[in-house]
Amino acid sequence: MTATLHSARLPLKDGDQLAAIDLGSNSFHMVVARYQMGQLQLLDRIRETVRMAEGLDRKGNLSDDARRRALDCLGRFGQRLRDIPPSQVRAVATNTVRRLAEPAAFLARAEKALGHPVEVIAGREEARLVYLGVAHAQPPKDGQLRLVMDIGGGSTECIIGNGYEPLERESVQLGCVASTKRFFANGKLSRKKYREALDDVAAEFQQFAGVYRDLGWEEAIGSSGTIKAIGKICQNMNLTKGAITADALPAFRDRLLLADSIDEIDLPGLSDDRRPVIAGGLLIVEAAFRTLGLQRMIVSKAALREGVLYDMLERGSHQDPRDGAVDALMTRFTVDHAQVERVQATVLRLFDQVAGSWGLDADDRVLLERAVRLHEIGLGIAHSGYHTHGAYVLENADIEGFSRQQQQFLASLVATHRRKVAKNAFDALPDRLVPAARRCSALLRLAVLFQRGHTDTVIPRLDLRASGNVLHLQLDAGWYADRPLLRSDLTDEIKDIEALGMRLEITAV
Repeated sequence: MTATLHSARLPLKDGDQLAAIDLGSNSFHMVVARYQMGQLQLLDRIRETVRMAEGLDRKGNLSDDARRRALDCLGRFGQRLRDIPPSQVRAVATNTVRRLAEPAAFLARAEKALGHPVEVIAGREEARLVYLGVAHAQPPKDGQLRLVMDIGGGSTECIIGNGYEPLERESVQLGCVASTKRFFANGKLSRKKYREALDDVAAEFQQFAGVYRDLGWEEAIGSSGTIKAIGKICQNMNLTKGAITADALPAFRDRLLLADSIDEIDLPGLSDDRRPVIAGGLLIVEAAFRTLGLQRMIVSKAALREGVLYDMLERGSHQDPRDGAVDALMTRFTVDHAQVERVQATVLRLFDQVAGSWGLDADDRVLLERAVRLHEIGLGIAHSGYHTHGAYVLENADIEGFSRQQQQFLASLVATHRRKVAKNAFDALPDRLVPAARRCSALLRLAVLFQRGHTDTVIPRLDLRASGNVLHLQLDAGWYADRPLLRSDLTDEIKDIEALGMRLEITAV
C-alpha cells in the first residue's frame, strides 16, 4: 500500500476510473466511475450495512464484532479496487472513526484490508463533500440558495449553499444509529419516550437554527439512506410522492409508534436492515423540520461518496479547494508572500535533488509546498514560539479540502521547522507517513535557515545528496565564508537535526 496522502493533482485522461469509499457509521459505500470528456460515468456501486456506531462505547472503544464487520467489508471492497491505480482511489472515514479512542490502531488494520490509505475527515469537511455530491447530482439554478441535510449513523450535516459553493456548514453529534442507541437502548418504544427524545434532539439544531433561518433557502434537499427510507415510506403510505413534508411526519410518527418495540415497527417499504435505526432517523428529521421551520424536503440520490468523486475531479483540474483554503489562511494571518516564495524556491531546489534517493513523490512535494506557504502563520499570533502557534492552528482548524491526516502532516512540518524538535512531534501521524514527514521537515529546516534574512539572496551552490538518513550538503566556500550567521546556524543544525533521526554533513568547496 502506498503512503500517499493524495495531495497532487491527478493527471486524468479519458477512460480513467475513479473510486470513492465512505466508511460511514451505519453503512460503508463504494462508488466507481469512469472519467470521460470531463464528466463522471457511474460504473459500480456497493453498499454494506456495517453499523460501526452500534459498537462504539462512550469511551471511544469499538467492539470486536463491529471491528470485524468493518474489516471484512473493506477486504471485499479491496478486491474490487485491485485494478484501479492507487492515486485514483480515495477512502474517507467519518464520525465513528473520529470518535475512536485509538484511531491509529483501527486505521492500520483498515488500510491493510482495503489496500489503500483511509483519510479521517472532520464534520465540516464531510458537510462540504456532501453538498458537492448533491449539487452535482441535482444542478442548482443560478443564485439559488439550498439547504442540504445528510443523516449518517453517527452525525448529521446541515449545509446552506449557493450554486456549488457551501456558505454555512454544521455537523452535529446526531445519527440514526447513535440516536436509536441513545434514546431507545432497551428497544422499547413509547410516545412519552419519543416526545422527550425529540426535545433533546431539537436542542442540538437550535445552536445554529437562527443563523440558518436568517440566511434562508429556496429548496431543501435530503441525502443518505435514512432520508431515502423516510421518503420512500411517505410515498408508500400515500402521504407524498416521495418527498418528506411537515404534514406527513405526524402520520409517519403515529404509524411507527403503533409498535411497542423497535423489532415490531411495521412501515410500508421499510427494509429489514433499516428497521433497527429508523426511530432515531425519524427523530432527527422531525426535530430538524420543527427547529428550522422546514415544510418540504426532496430526496437526493447522491451523498458523501459522490462528493468525494467530484472532489477528486476538482483536484485533477485547477480548482483544488485546498489551494483556496491555504490562500485564505495566509491572508487571515498576514503571511509575508515574498518570504514564502524565497523559502519555497529553496526547499524545492533541495527536494528535487533528494526525492529519488529518499522515495519522496509528487504528493510529498505538494504538501511540502503547502507547509512552506503556512510555516509562518503563527507570526500572526505571536513571534515567541510562532511555529508552535502555527502548528496548533493547522492541527485543530476546519480547513476546507484537507483530511485530518493531511492537517497533521502540515502541522508536524510547521512545528518542527525551527528550534528543537519535540520527541512527540510526529506521534499524531500514521506510521506510514512518519518517514516522509521527517524528511520533509529536514528540508524545510534547511530552507528556512538559508532564508533567515528575509531578503533576496542568490545561493551560488546548494548541492544536497541523501544516503539513507545522512544528508551531504555542499556549498560555495567563498560565499559560505562571508556568512558567519549562517555558519553558526548550520553548526547548531548538525546537532538539532539528529532529533529527526538524521545526520547532516557540510562541506564548502
